Amino acid sequence: MNFGETTGRDVLGHILETDENARRLGECVLICEDTPIHEKGILFYDTLYDEIASCRLALGAGFPDCFESSYDMSPESLIKADMNQSHTHVDFMIRSDDLKIDGITKQGDVAPIFVDGQWIWE
Repeated sequence: MNFGETTGRDVLGHILETDENARRLGECVLICEDTPIHEKGILFYDTLYDEIASCRLALGAGFPDCFESSYDMSPESLIKADMNQSHTHVDFMIRSDDLKIDGITKQGDVAPIFVDGQWIWE
């Protein structure tokens, strides 16, 4: 295991040791600051509401509904399509008014895509 913080270390260790793919990303979602749920300014303590008000990364399994005809695909086909297969899926919410995310183009150039919690085209 290679992570340094002590708070939650045992919990994170348990997640990462679930299976060989628990250490891979299964989901990455970028949510801008001006969503109706975020604009309420309330923390609901309910994942189904709170996760649509913040960006998130998930360790473990990906969701097949991101792929066309995925429900007809075998687990092997999903893996070939880069859909992570794991027995776990744990979301980590990330939100900050000054969140900045850069993308890397096919040519290797760094380009901002998310600045101050907003998509650059909004």
